[in-house]
Amino acid sequence: VSKIGEEQLFYLMSRGLSEAEASALIVSGFVEPITKELPLEYAVEMNRLIQLQMEGSVG
Repeated sequence: VSKIGEEQLFYLMSRGLSEAEASALIVSGFVEPITKELPLEYAVEMNRLIQLQMEGSVG
């Protein structure tokens, strides 16, 4: 686990996504395999907590 790569952000932003959208897409792609293994209520809560954390860290 590390910071989101600048190249990944640049690639997605060059295709019209905002920095926040690009970051969210990268993070959701990283955690999706984990959330698929969780019961639905835990997956929903995990995604909500990740979204709240990212709202405070982007921008």
